[in-house]
Amino acid sequence: MKVRHNRSFWMLQVPGWLLLIYLIYAQAIPAFGYEIGVSMGTQEPAETITEVGTAFFYGFALADLLTYIPILLAGLIGHMLSRVWGHLIFAAGLGITLYWPVVCLATVVDARDASGWNLADEAPYWIVLPLIAIWGAWGLWALMKESGKMQSEATSEPSDSV
Repeated sequence: MKVRHNRSFWMLQVPGWLLLIYLIYAQAIPAFGYEIGVSMGTQEPAETITEVGTAFFYGFALADLLTYIPILLAGLIGHMLSRVWGHLIFAAGLGITLYWPVVCLATVVDARDASGWNLADEAPYWIVLPLIAIWGAWGLWALMKESGKMQSEATSEPSDSV
């Protein structure tokens, strides 16, 4: 039996896989050495954001490698397979997806006047991070609707047991 997926399924899956690829490139690789990320252009150098700033962003890179990336990967696979566990894990990943852009934007705003913080152009942060957070929030809502539909379909199917 071939499963036909609706638009929200694809609006969760396609951006989710693109985000996962981005996270592997921009966060997982620099987790093995922050300077690698600086040379790749995915992380800010200490001269721009201070040593404390690099420690903060390295902490995110390491946490993404150890937790966020595996959770998002498992969630995307489980969601693709229409498994209940996949929806639960994907919801956890989407929660992180909503959370971290808010933390990063708050840091950018609060650090503006900090000594040594010289971020020349905040525009990329203000363009990309709100879009990621909005997708994460919408994704939680869409996943909740999908899960409700799965649950109602499961309870309406006749049981094989007598």
